[in-house]
Amino acid sequence: MYFVDTIEVPGLGNRGYLAGGSHSAVVVDPPRDIDRVITAAALRGVRITHVVETHVHNDYVTGGLELARLTGAAYLVPAAARVAYARVPVADGDRAHIEDDLVLRALATPGHTPHHTSYVLEEAGHAVAVFTGGSLLIGTVGRPDLVEPGLTGGLARAQYDSAHRLAAELPDETRVLPTHGFGSFCSAGQSAGGAATTIGRERQVNDALVKDVDTFVAELLAALDDVPAYYAHMGPANTQGPAPVDLTPPRPADAEEIAARLAAGEWVVDLRHRVAFAEGHVAGSVNFEAEGQLATYLAWLLPWGKPVTLLAETPAQLADAQRELVRVGIDRPAAAATGSPADWVRPGERPRSFPRGTFTDLAAQDGVITLDVRRDSERHAGHIKGSLHIPVHELRGRLSEIPDGTVWVHCAGGMRAGIAASLLDAAGRDVVAVDDSFDSARAAGLPMARVTPAEARERTDAGAVLVDVREAPEWAEGHAPGAVLAPLSALTAGEPLPESARSRPVVAICRSGKRSREAAVLLSARGAEVVDVVGGMRAWTEAGLPVVAEAGFPEVAESGASGAE
Repeated sequence: MYFVDTIEVPGLGNRGYLAGGSHSAVVVDPPRDIDRVITAAALRGVRITHVVETHVHNDYVTGGLELARLTGAAYLVPAAARVAYARVPVADGDRAHIEDDLVLRALATPGHTPHHTSYVLEEAGHAVAVFTGGSLLIGTVGRPDLVEPGLTGGLARAQYDSAHRLAAELPDETRVLPTHGFGSFCSAGQSAGGAATTIGRERQVNDALVKDVDTFVAELLAALDDVPAYYAHMGPANTQGPAPVDLTPPRPADAEEIAARLAAGEWVVDLRHRVAFAEGHVAGSVNFEAEGQLATYLAWLLPWGKPVTLLAETPAQLADAQRELVRVGIDRPAAAATGSPADWVRPGERPRSFPRGTFTDLAAQDGVITLDVRRDSERHAGHIKGSLHIPVHELRGRLSEIPDGTVWVHCAGGMRAGIAASLLDAAGRDVVAVDDSFDSARAAGLPMARVTPAEARERTDAGAVLVDVREAPEWAEGHAPGAVLAPLSALTAGEPLPESARSRPVVAICRSGKRSREAAVLLSARGAEVVDVVGGMRAWTEAGLPVVAEAGFPEVAESGASGAE
């Protein structure tokens, strides 16, 4: 009877796997800290005979090469992957015998990378599981834009084809075991429907299997999010062959050395919770919580190769952080210290602090700067009207764009706001960290730049005018009752709003929310009081709100722009 054990890497949103039988096992996409894998094999009482990679990873440093060296296992890597070390090249259809009736079969599934390969685990000739790496994920697929821009469109279509190949060749009951998709930025979307799935379930819910290829590709490419900067270093490291890791404790640093490293422009990273950091910290240090997505965000913001000194509450917290960081190539801290700020500041100096608040506290302020450090995709779903937007991963290089005054900084839940607040504090700015869920912003009475369909209906009932910025043929197919037509193409050509919409608050709506965002920016620049509807007419109809159709097209200004979304 076969087994599959999951090697969780929650900080990066990834998984590796140990799979085998009574005596032998294979490891798929191992993390760099391979001691966890060796321990898992020892607990099972099995020998690791094969280590396999589904692809050259772009989001973490693999432990595969070192694991194969230490265990004597065969190291299987897709043949088309250009690597600088000896390995067993794997091509489509190749088989690796694990033990008895347990076989691993390679299945070419390009898309996440051109050489991507999935591995089907067969027991007595029957497919029982498939390790899909960055191909078929839970409800989505791996993103196709991490290799090079010129390949993205073709790889997106290859993802579609690979998903269909997996669905066509494997039985419905086959377990699907991806590497990415549990919060990883390698995923083209968030996993849907839990942490486990099968081929049969994916046939019903996976975007690549329920949509036509053109719709799938268009929506996949439109939804691609930011790429962490450190990804640029992961592929080359995995191509060359990562060095063994050293997880021994770093050299201890006293208060004088911490001050000297800060004075030299190095990074001193405080790993404590954001609440503790705000209450007291070494001036100039920055806060990346050990319990948050430490590896992702520190590696994303840190100038690559810059020395890092770690400050932790306990040796255990420090050791866990080291383990997280080696997975993304931050191998050895320059120094470290444990304890509290009282231990880390020089005699005669006092820890620095800054206040925290909620969205209710922010709503009571006047004349402050509201800084939104979420990603573009999050902001597009709704944001505080008049807020400044600089994603946290861009903040270090854009501090000069923030006006003078006290800065209230927020994200979606508080962790990234804590990072941003520490960067601003280190730069000498007066800052308040909003440690609150963004869901509370609307309830606190803060004005929102985007509204739900229900809120749009409330605003129009109160005297605002709903302005539909789609084109006339789209309008004729169905629009909200009482709305007026002002195509974005006409507005961008300089046409004024219809007479009935002038000197009134405006709620802009389109098909899905893209054109209405553009219209809101344009109309705001003209001095209009405007918000737009998240999700557009799609969300309007899904909310069960009324729609009417026109027999003909209303009179609108002529424009050659299509306004397609």
